[in-house]
Amino acid sequence: MSRKRYYLWAGPVEHILKAMGEGQNQVTVSTDLNRSVSTVAIHHGVAIFDAHTTLDKQQLLGIAKKKWRVFILEGNAVRIAESRDTHYRKLVPTEGAPTLEIDGVKMHRSKGIDPFDDAREKVDQVVKTGHRVLDTCGGLGYTAIWSLRLGAREVLSVEYDNSIELLRRDNPWSQELYDQRTTLVSADIFGFIQTLPTGTFDSILHDPPRFSLAGHLYGEDFYEQLHRVLGKGGALFHYTGMPYIVRRGDGFLASTAKRLRSVGFGIVIPKQGILGVKAVK
Repeated sequence: MSRKRYYLWAGPVEHILKAMGEGQNQVTVSTDLNRSVSTVAIHHGVAIFDAHTTLDKQQLLGIAKKKWRVFILEGNAVRIAESRDTHYRKLVPTEGAPTLEIDGVKMHRSKGIDPFDDAREKVDQVVKTGHRVLDTCGGLGYTAIWSLRLGAREVLSVEYDNSIELLRRDNPWSQELYDQRTTLVSADIFGFIQTLPTGTFDSILHDPPRFSLAGHLYGEDFYEQLHRVLGKGGALFHYTGMPYIVRRGDGFLASTAKRLRSVGFGIVIPKQGILGVKAVK
């Protein structure tokens, strides 16, 4: 029989420890990364989540020390939502939805904004009701989810990294991704996009890893493919971040905009506030 999962990080654990220190017999916290709240019982220095899942004070203190980790409890097994191989990927908790971090770089804006809301601001730029949407670098699935919420009839979401696919399976905020209107593809978008028919999509969300990890997804060859698969009047939002200032003195957004214009996008608008570029075919 499958057991319920609980998701903890330093924030709610500190509340549990505080209640424990004050002699309370229960405390209300989120055990699903801020999607809801529930009551955790406390008895003789043990936090009781259900009949099969408990943590003692020392275990709680261990979690509290690791501020930027998400811990997953199933029964009395505890693991961290992370992957370590050639790159280090992990879910990073926030006061809202978690973000994805790769080698120390967060994949969403999270300072002063909920990463889930960050995804909505990107999607708002280009997705309309009835659109067929290409999500080039699916990540945790937030942009695909918001595309569906805002009325997309279909989303094709492509993700190359199997470890990220496993992290989004673990993430409570990603579960709306697994919808009949979403087609999930495990592939390198650089090659996969060449198999897609011309003029297929009404809008594209392109939110690649940072330039140093995936420079080929910021080049004209790839941008030509983005332009090709968009229908006439279709729109692209390309999140870039601000990794550096190029030698000529232009900002990274400006240099990206130039490359998009060079492959045929007629309207190209840097969006400084959300660190990206909107382009219309």
